[in-house]
Amino acid sequence: MNSTDGIFPDEVILQILARLPVKSLFRAKTVCKLWYRISSDNYFIQLYNEIAAKNPVVLVEISDSSELKSSLICIDNLRGVSEFSLDFLKDRVKVRASCNGILCCSSIPDKGVYYVCNPMTREFKLLPRSRERHVTRFYPDGEATLVGLACNLSMQKYNVVLAGYHRTFGHRPDGTFICLVFDSDLNKWRKFVSFQDDHFTHMNRNQVVFVNGALHWLTGSFSCILALDMGCDVWRKISLPEEVSYGAGNRVYLLESDGCLSVIQISEAWMKIWVMKDYESERWHEVERVSLRCIRGMVPGIFPISQTGECVFMATHKQVLVYHRRSRVWKEMYSVKNKSALPLWFSAHAFRSTIFSCN
Repeated sequence: MNSTDGIFPDEVILQILARLPVKSLFRAKTVCKLWYRISSDNYFIQLYNEIAAKNPVVLVEISDSSELKSSLICIDNLRGVSEFSLDFLKDRVKVRASCNGILCCSSIPDKGVYYVCNPMTREFKLLPRSRERHVTRFYPDGEATLVGLACNLSMQKYNVVLAGYHRTFGHRPDGTFICLVFDSDLNKWRKFVSFQDDHFTHMNRNQVVFVNGALHWLTGSFSCILALDMGCDVWRKISLPEEVSYGAGNRVYLLESDGCLSVIQISEAWMKIWVMKDYESERWHEVERVSLRCIRGMVPGIFPISQTGECVFMATHKQVLVYHRRSRVWKEMYSVKNKSALPLWFSAHAFRSTIFSCN
């Protein structure tokens, strides 16, 4: 395929455009009809999303309690640190979940109001309110115990999950687990009820992983992984690697690694990484052991955010670090200069640039 009105063949132009940041790509589309046609093609969109997936990004909300607002910091392994805003939502929001470059945000002043948005393209959708009074009836803290976002780029659809334990007024939760699922294709919510005897801590619900058509959360007891199949609304328990150790300073986290489920265990001196090679048979494989001696002082407060086969992003109370797996080199990517009210890992999310319409 050759271009008749330019120096480079169309395939070369396609490969160049597929490596631009989203904002630069949108500006490039206005240059000429050829570039607009290439960058609007479904094949190009698929290529762009595949290339972007290889470049992990960390998204951090930096709260400013004095001004009652938060700013978003995008930490990119290739392009460094940049700031952007969710001001196009015209609301004060908190990021609750991130998946494949799409964010689920909840309104801070208006409980029960949720948005799904692509911050790079500034497109968003205000989700219809559910008929269920889910915020006040089911969740003692005023918010869902679990908030999950499942974005399927190939099918151009997404689901938002709000889930929590039922609790009648004045009583403890009885184990009844209520899930509300928003379907972007149908533009409506559906509800199903199950029973769960495993509870979730705040740390675990902040890390939800969407792979193999299911959302995955680590339980608070670290006894297993709970997976919600988005195709049939069925919960499944997945075993952790047998070698995972509990207690004695060991901490366990759930992440994605190049489309696979991954578990990271951090101890005082080591970081061990497992990847699930066979999802159906739940076969885990230990892929790496990383010495933490050179960052020993940061280990007690360190938290893994995202990873690929090339690097692992970690957050502490005040810093974001990246570990390059081939060279085994640590690098500081970002450091908070002022006094932040919350540690960085409290509001850090795995992210990537994506061409995806929320509407």
